[in-house]
Amino acid sequence: MDRRTISGFSNPTVKALRALRDKKHRKREGRFLAEGLRLLTDARECGRLPETLVMAAGRGPHPLLDALEADVAAAGGEVIETTPDILAKITGKDNPQAVLGVYAEFDTSLDAVDRAAAPIWLVAQALRDPGNLGTMLRTGDAVGAGGLILIDDCADPFSAEAVRASMGAVFTQAIAQASWDEFIAWLRAGEGQLVAASLRDAVPYRGAPYAAPCFLLVGNESRGLPAEYEAASDLRVTMPMRGRADSLNAAVAAAVLAYEVLASLDSAG
Repeated sequence: MDRRTISGFSNPTVKALRALRDKKHRKREGRFLAEGLRLLTDARECGRLPETLVMAAGRGPHPLLDALEADVAAAGGEVIETTPDILAKITGKDNPQAVLGVYAEFDTSLDAVDRAAAPIWLVAQALRDPGNLGTMLRTGDAVGAGGLILIDDCADPFSAEAVRASMGAVFTQAIAQASWDEFIAWLRAGEGQLVAASLRDAVPYRGAPYAAPCFLLVGNESRGLPAEYEAASDLRVTMPMRGRADSLNAAVAAAVLAYEVLASLDSAG
């Protein structure tokens, strides 16, 4: 099987791959990086193959890597073999994974979202931490959600940090990006209950009247949701805070709510 070998740090391909760590370059190229054999195998099982597969030279054979390489080559992708030091330069990590993939970014328009595809959807407003974003994707996968809709100025779902934190869910979950006005117009054009995690005129999250498709809305990590967004919601729910904390981490709150909605919809259906 043909592999291209790269041994020089100044190789243009190395520079191009390294540049994908930068959001502006990712947007311009429409490409992003994903690291690790397990994550790339999950992507393959979801029908997504990297356009370029980069692997460390000298590593032993592995059936999953062999299958991935064969599929990438059959699909017309490129397979590159290089040194661990060059992989470290590309990823910016001292101990990089031995396998790296370059993927085309997905369609993140609301038009690509099929609201009937799942009973639960996660919605995040102004979520700034890529780790939280990745965790929400992972939570969505765990509860069988359709995907994650990012409202207003959120972290980049295709950053290395978000992709890593998603543990492969970036490939299983639909991802959409929109302004609040775009989202609320799209939501009201069809079925969908908007449920906000809130402290304003909210009911306890346990036993609340959830309905599918349910769109669970959480706000910015430090500011929460704008009042007008909460007012536009169909249902506002709150979780008890029995210690000194006045709120949960945004991704944790989304997970707690998602499992409650899942249980509620399962019992009703």
